[in-house]
Amino acid sequence: MNALERRSTFALSSIFALRMLGLFMIIPVFSVAGQSYQYATPALIGLAVGVYGLTQAILQIPFSLLADRFSRKPLVVLGLLLFAIGGAIAGLSDTIYGVIIGRAIAGAGAVSAVVMALLADVTREEQRTKAMAAMGMSIGMSFVVAFSLGPWLTSLVGISGLFFVTTIMGLAAIAMLLLVPKVTRHHRNYQQGYLNQLKQVIQMGELNRLHVSVFALHLLLTAMFIYVPSQLIEYAGIPLAKHGLVYLPLLVISLFFAFPSIIIAEKYRKMRGIFLTAIAGIIGGLLILIFGYESKYVLLAGLGLFFIAFNVMEALLPSWLSKTAPIQSKATAMGVNASSQFLGAFFGGTLGGQLLMMQNTALGWSVLTGIAIIWLLISFGLAQPRYLSSIVLPLPQTVQTDEWTSKLLAIRGIEEVVVMPEQQVAYIKVDKQCIDDAGRQDLTHLIGKEVAI
Repeated sequence: MNALERRSTFALSSIFALRMLGLFMIIPVFSVAGQSYQYATPALIGLAVGVYGLTQAILQIPFSLLADRFSRKPLVVLGLLLFAIGGAIAGLSDTIYGVIIGRAIAGAGAVSAVVMALLADVTREEQRTKAMAAMGMSIGMSFVVAFSLGPWLTSLVGISGLFFVTTIMGLAAIAMLLLVPKVTRHHRNYQQGYLNQLKQVIQMGELNRLHVSVFALHLLLTAMFIYVPSQLIEYAGIPLAKHGLVYLPLLVISLFFAFPSIIIAEKYRKMRGIFLTAIAGIIGGLLILIFGYESKYVLLAGLGLFFIAFNVMEALLPSWLSKTAPIQSKATAMGVNASSQFLGAFFGGTLGGQLLMMQNTALGWSVLTGIAIIWLLISFGLAQPRYLSSIVLPLPQTVQTDEWTSKLLAIRGIEEVVVMPEQQVAYIKVDKQCIDDAGRQDLTHLIGKEVAI
């Protein structure tokens, strides 16, 4: 990456991480600390955890459709302001209903997909996998920090103070946006209507399987941590304030497994295999919890295996999505994916609250395991993603666009061509391992100049 790409990746990953940090810090403590609110019940506590995801899911697609047509940075600022305001409202509330309202407003700042699309704008295609992996790992790190800090901060400032901390994080994220340069994009598609663009995205089978994956991943995470805090207290004898000391070493260990997995997935083109193995790891962790949750060390082993698989998935999904999404609808595809993620968090919180009311821990873990098995079966339909590089080129003078595009696509290794006549550019995706010297010569002839591939 060049200096601009490194700076932009750092800034946008930090924005994403600060938002996710604010979300994740609540998850490991609220099922216990939330009982202090007036009118609190297990079902309402689960709703308070998950309602953030519902408003995120509803508004991700509208935000991302706008982001494919208008400047993305102002949309990010708007979303972060809503996130900060919602945290403040939750912090000022004495009842569980006030917390639910605040969390819903915070979730209305649904700019996850916009941030990811902005990162795609400021990085070259051949560097985008690194950038997306960095963002994925920033989510993993925010997960580590949040689960470690959340219980400790709650013991210091209380659950209301924790919500105010999320407000501060939202404002800090706005400041980070100053490091991101202004971008002029060359792949807007004004002729395609909003609904047609959305229809194109949701009809892609590969993308839909990725949407199911992120839905299931965050459903399981959120539902799981409606359960885990009370189990650590009851079966492991660990008070809530010290839960961070449990999560931190488990999560750090999980990152040591996650990093090599990502390298293998990208370098050796084994993304599908690593992906399916990670889902199997989640199933394994949940199976351990079904049969051993009453044992302190078995409980920790199940959590550790789940964390390893979770961090691998969090790093893989953004990169795979970026490889698969259509060029001109990347933000829209990311919006649908982010909606799926947060809808999973909503259903996870709601389901976790209902399972908690049943007071049958083994049954609860069994339900979550069943969901993970269904997810694995669906994911077997995923094909290995295409590993493509891209180049943006000026259109040759007086070229017949359709004929020129057909000749380009006839070259072995060129997988996709998007022509933007108004901007006089063409966006070409190419597999460097497939194109040969003859193909390079044909490409040079069609473009009118030599291209380094």
